[in-house]
Amino acid sequence: MILTGVVDAIIFRNAETGYTVLEIETKQGTQTVVGILPPIGEGEQIEVEGDYTNHSVYGRQFAAETFKSSLPADETSIFRYLSSGIIKGVRAVTAKNFINAFGPDTLDVLENDPEKTATVKGMSLDRAIKISEQMKSLTGVKSILMGLAGFGITPSDAFGIYRQFGVHAYELVRLNPYRLCDISGFGFEKADKIAKKMQYPENDVNRIRAGVLYVLKHNLYNNGHTFQPREKLIAAAQSLLDVSPDEIDIVIDRLEEEKEIVTELSIGNTNGVYWFPSYNAEKIISERVSLVSRFEKEYPGNFENDIRNAETALGIQFADNQKTAVKNSLCYRIMVLTGGPGTGKTTTLNGIIYNFEQKGISFALAAPTGRAAKRMTELTGKEAKTIHRLLEYGEKGTFAKNRENTLQYDAVIIDESSMVDLFLFSALIQAMNISATLILVGDANQLPPVGPGCVFKDIIASGAVSVVELNEIFRQSRESMIVTNAHAIINGNMPECRDKKHDFFFIPSSTPEDLAMTVSDLYTSRLPRAYGFDPMTDIQIICPTKKTLCGTVSLNAMLKELANPQEGHKNEMSFHGTVFREGDKVMQTRNNYEIVYESDYGIEDQGVFNGDIGKIEQITGDGESMTVRFDDKTVTYYAQDLEDIDLAYAITVHKSQGSEWDAVILPLMDGYDALFTRNLLYTAVTRAKKILVIVGSYERLKKMVENQTSDKRYCGLKYMILKML
Repeated sequence: MILTGVVDAIIFRNAETGYTVLEIETKQGTQTVVGILPPIGEGEQIEVEGDYTNHSVYGRQFAAETFKSSLPADETSIFRYLSSGIIKGVRAVTAKNFINAFGPDTLDVLENDPEKTATVKGMSLDRAIKISEQMKSLTGVKSILMGLAGFGITPSDAFGIYRQFGVHAYELVRLNPYRLCDISGFGFEKADKIAKKMQYPENDVNRIRAGVLYVLKHNLYNNGHTFQPREKLIAAAQSLLDVSPDEIDIVIDRLEEEKEIVTELSIGNTNGVYWFPSYNAEKIISERVSLVSRFEKEYPGNFENDIRNAETALGIQFADNQKTAVKNSLCYRIMVLTGGPGTGKTTTLNGIIYNFEQKGISFALAAPTGRAAKRMTELTGKEAKTIHRLLEYGEKGTFAKNRENTLQYDAVIIDESSMVDLFLFSALIQAMNISATLILVGDANQLPPVGPGCVFKDIIASGAVSVVELNEIFRQSRESMIVTNAHAIINGNMPECRDKKHDFFFIPSSTPEDLAMTVSDLYTSRLPRAYGFDPMTDIQIICPTKKTLCGTVSLNAMLKELANPQEGHKNEMSFHGTVFREGDKVMQTRNNYEIVYESDYGIEDQGVFNGDIGKIEQITGDGESMTVRFDDKTVTYYAQDLEDIDLAYAITVHKSQGSEWDAVILPLMDGYDALFTRNLLYTAVTRAKKILVIVGSYERLKKMVENQTSDKRYCGLKYMILKML
């Protein structure tokens, strides 16, 4: 639908995002229009295309998707426009003076002839020039946004492009639409659609260049591959671009000359092509690991006395492997402590910490996520931070702690190390003094990180560092079927799940519909009633897949209405088909380094990270922003941030890494067979602390245990370390 009218009132405007609520006078009467719009003043004539929606609080509104506007031409409209405050320092009296002097030409004079403007009573030349600059800026923003709209770019995207490229946005996009790939979240496919509308040549070097980089970045951030074999890169780029392999080959060589990409020969049995940042990160890590692996020193002091003192103080008795870990933490610059659930990683970690404290060794505790850091604090009694907070995250992905401003600790201990991706590990290791000790604690059988690389596994596989593996299940842990079955699964044995007296249950379902109903009932009723669990904080549904009736998308839609129904006039906010409601459980799905918030520690901080789970506390009445409460912080999201937020009643196994819940519900039935692996099942099972309920097909569970396929990633870190050694 198209709506045309004159702007009567600006109800709300966010200058940063362009989100606007205004009223326009049309032939049908006053209409409320909402959407991403350029700076608009009262009295302007606008034409918007979109459709009507019903807001839960404000009723019928017109949601604008495209727009056109023209400045007012008659004196009455010009007066309304200028007195609205759209030009800083100009209000009703000044507007009237301008119109008395210049009549219908007022806006043209203000923009283009400041000397003439300065002749008006009370107006200096300096002030006239500033008004002219503001007018030009307003005109420029509108012409840029409307010009971009001519390429089929939505107002929301156009505003983002303008924020990225400023006054040159239109020209940059016109000359090379693939510059849009530089904007976070824009992507090659979107840029390619715009380029096709502009009739941009398919074999243009800019298109091929953007396509090759897109394949590398897509595989890096979506599939975790730090490089691509050259032949696979060419094949994938050819499929994407529909140009000849020779043309792609030439562009790859050119990108290498420009230092955008790097080829590393003989990684395993292939030649790996890297996007430069991922190559540089692997190189930095491999240099440090290979360097410090050469350092080994004698244990400082009498180890037997020290271990006895630790056992007495902590009221425990260490197993031999645990003693080795405590000893090696003071003999090596990098040490890995790995083991499954119930094998005593926390006990060992507390022994290491006690020994450090007795010897005056300063240390920091950290983990990849807020949940994991909070859990580390609870288990050790010492403050643990997220790695981002430890490194003092700053603007645009930078850290205040780096190779020029290092961490002043003798040792850094990282829990849930299997979750740490390539770039975060690179930042961490650069921020540590060469003399400091790094202790990596984790479970090598967990899934690789959500982000790029498989650093933890590659460091272990290189054989370059001290690795202590804990493999004995302690007596108290053997009483838990969750722990016992996790070890059975990773060893290729079926879990024992028929005995209803334990903490590991299996409930058969015959159809996906039956499974969905059982899962919903467990989440909203049965588990809370039987154990007193709060579904929002204590219970988590974890799925192998997003799609199908048993996937996260379908289950979230169902559970939202059951667990958090619309009642009591809860405010809502819609984004790309998903309706968010006050009280909803949500998850951050991508690292957002720009969001600023005040943490529970009273510190102004930045960044919300992939996998953080929270609850929507408030949505503003105008639907412009929402406040989400996470474990250790409260964050305000605006419309443009919602691309990174999803409902979290049900989440994927990959997103669950590093977190634990009292109760976990695991639906297993339909889906792509390759996703249902032993490794994924093991990771899901080990997320449960007190109760695990598997719902679905016993045959699917059996096939999952049998499927040893691992999440294969092209990563070169192990090979780089071995080369340097």
